[in-house]
Amino acid sequence: MSDATAAYPVQAYRDEAAVQQNDLLAVEEPLELRFADGDESHTLSVMLRTPGHDTELVTGWLSAERLSDAVERLEGSPDTPNVVTLHGDAQRLRGAARAGLTSAACGVCGAGSIERLSVQAEAAIWTAGALSPALILALPERLSAAQPGFSATGGLHAAGVFTPRGELRCAFEDVGRHNAVDKVVGWAALRGGLPLSNSILVTSSRAGFEIVQKAALAGIPIVVTVGAASSLAADTAGALGLTLVGFVRSGRFNVYAGAERVAGK
Repeated sequence: MSDATAAYPVQAYRDEAAVQQNDLLAVEEPLELRFADGDESHTLSVMLRTPGHDTELVTGWLSAERLSDAVERLEGSPDTPNVVTLHGDAQRLRGAARAGLTSAACGVCGAGSIERLSVQAEAAIWTAGALSPALILALPERLSAAQPGFSATGGLHAAGVFTPRGELRCAFEDVGRHNAVDKVVGWAALRGGLPLSNSILVTSSRAGFEIVQKAALAGIPIVVTVGAASSLAADTAGALGLTLVGFVRSGRFNVYAGAERVAGK
């Protein structure tokens, strides 16, 4: 097995029958870019990525940020595999960090990130009983019906909030899957509706860490995605007491965390 995948225990539903099995998940871990400034080092950016080929990743990222000529060499260490230190023009790199050019996603780095998130998150309250497999399987199609932009272009993600009975409360589209979730949370916040207790977040995308993070911070107890979950998303959902369901399609789905909220045979 490569560093890009990890075996993960799931509760798999096939024709509404639940079985325990292992599933291969894409590994998602933070990579912190630091820059040397004399005897000190400072964070330039944190990005989420699948481990492997970090030199190529960082080099390409520097090129996109027009910072290649500010870096003389990259330094990694087996003791800190999720940190790369950049050596070069510290003044230029410091300016880039201050300008905020380099936020690559979530602002999470290190083993304590999930613990910090658990302190910040709203309580994820679910009092509606276990969801039936049939209802879960119906949710992506109900979200799809609220995606006129995708129907026209094929190029938009969607996120929607549903009641425990599977009734759509709101749905939004965006080219960014995280933006679509932010719109859902913003819709609730503008109406004084946070935390989103007893709600189901459904997305047309895969479940990466940011999707679970945003759900936890909004107090959403159940996340359902059409695509698979990443390893960090599954770990985070489990640690925070969320139910995470993915690969919802063709009469089947996997429960990565919080299976007690899903009815099984």
